[in-house]
Amino acid sequence: MNAPVPAPDPVRLNPADLVRIGLGGLRGRPLRALLSALGIAIGISAMVSVVGISTASRAELLDQISRLGTGMLTARPGQNLFGDPARLPAEAPGMVARVPGVRSASAVGTVPGATVRRTDLIPPTDTGGLAVSAARLDLLRTLDGRVAAGGFLTSATAGHPTTVLGSVAAERLGVDRPGDQVYLADRWFTVTGILAPLPLAPEISRSALVGWPVAERLLGFDGRPTTVYVRSSDDAVTSVWDLLAPTINPEAPQDVQVTRPSDALTAQLAARSAFNGLFIGLGAVALLVGGVGVANTMVISVLERRREIGLRRALGAHRRQIRAQFLTESIALAALGGLGGILLGLLITIGYATLRGWPLALPGTALAGGVLAAAAIGALAGLYPAHRAARLTPTEALRAT
Repeated sequence: MNAPVPAPDPVRLNPADLVRIGLGGLRGRPLRALLSALGIAIGISAMVSVVGISTASRAELLDQISRLGTGMLTARPGQNLFGDPARLPAEAPGMVARVPGVRSASAVGTVPGATVRRTDLIPPTDTGGLAVSAARLDLLRTLDGRVAAGGFLTSATAGHPTTVLGSVAAERLGVDRPGDQVYLADRWFTVTGILAPLPLAPEISRSALVGWPVAERLLGFDGRPTTVYVRSSDDAVTSVWDLLAPTINPEAPQDVQVTRPSDALTAQLAARSAFNGLFIGLGAVALLVGGVGVANTMVISVLERRREIGLRRALGAHRRQIRAQFLTESIALAALGGLGGILLGLLITIGYATLRGWPLALPGTALAGGVLAAAAIGALAGLYPAHRAARLTPTEALRAT
């Protein structure tokens, strides 16, 4: 009597076969696969673009801080012990220039009550948020600024009714070239220059600068500075900070407020990072919704392909092979959506950074994280459908069709 022949062991599917079978299931229903992957793509693209734009913006800010330096300080009058506004002495810029570590010092003085208007036909109340300030001739050197058009104040023009407009002031007044006239403090002044933007001194960009002598002679300026700008080396900024207030006002140094303008740019980095967390959270919600869509698609796929499942089981496919097949299909579906989302996010990042003139800094961790997140969502979304498909017996699956 011949011994019974044992049944052969089930053939194991290698990874290439799993990928081929998984992609085959997607090719059979391309429109449904596309719509399911779209949710994943939207979530991934939102996260990649947010991180990408933030990275480019951060690189631009860091480059700007590095270019402008952190060695500029400003000193302004605060309040005295009685709560009244303090005043800086007229000699403050010269006193500060003698502090060790100071490379240059300059000042501006706001002319109180002076209005900035394009013509005398505009009501005096319509100031546009602009101010008239007396400026020292070395202001531009201390601020490390430049003139976009025309020239800055000189010893020849500082005593005459001429003005140099900040970038914002020129834009609001509609002045785009030197030689035009504007109405300052009920007098006509000729524009001799327009400044380029000054990120570390935005108040200058919103001002019409006039010479110190003409401000005292024609505009009633008292000669006291309202802001002293100090430029020092980056490694000496701390020591200069400590000496600035006592040097300007030895009797009451607490009446002098010292700030570092570059700190405002640094604060922008922290503020943008806080908003990034919010937007990434919204992208994660969209990614979760996309995962639910993938899970729904896979459940429907299992219901529609019960005959295929039953036939494969009848031909000897093991439960774990059926489970691996549908799990691979779910991961492949989510991965395709993730790749599409990464490409879309990169296009958005590159387009926005190019439009704003920012340096292109692609977030490598976000790209790799996007692929891994999509694969993880696909795996989680496919667990239940794959388990449900693997539990079907051949007779149950074939009878249901």
